[in-house]
Amino acid sequence: MKNIKYSILALATITGTLFTSCSSDDDAAPVVVNEEEVITTVTVTLAPITGETITLTSRDLDGDGPDSPVLTVSGNLAANTTYNGSVVLLNETESPAENITTEVEEEDDEHQFFYTVGGGLNVTTDGFNLDGNGNILGTTFMLTTGAASTGTYTVTLRHEPTKPNTGLGDAGGETDVSATFTNVTIQ
Repeated sequence: MKNIKYSILALATITGTLFTSCSSDDDAAPVVVNEEEVITTVTVTLAPITGETITLTSRDLDGDGPDSPVLTVSGNLAANTTYNGSVVLLNETESPAENITTEVEEEDDEHQFFYTVGGGLNVTTDGFNLDGNGNILGTTFMLTTGAASTGTYTVTLRHEPTKPNTGLGDAGGETDVSATFTNVTIQ
């Protein structure tokens, strides 16, 4: 009988230890993982009311690999002209290519495009489309050219920027992709 009491006591101790050592951590909220998308291609399309549509494309099929992006500009911008602009992001490592712009637009409050000029290029970019909170998203915009000039045009997508902001300098967040087109020319 004494052995039975010790056996029951030992069994209760072991069972209690198992239940307390296998506690659940369900109290903590699960960590949401938002995997960064692969963006291989940035295409900016600039369409005037009349005239030639200009396309700026940055294609980097090896991502962080040793090869630099291939940058192309399909032609020269016309002086004193307003263009309707749009940007499309693709992941061309998949077949068919995945349109990342769709995800950016679905998560519009977490993204913003910035367009910056350098080297004396005489353009302004405004008229951006907005996110659901009334802040700039920038997948569509208007680009207005001035007099003849040449310079750089940079497109940058930021993830989780501070919104509203006064531009790239105080936006914060992380850069998802940036493409600088050199020798953009207005004739």
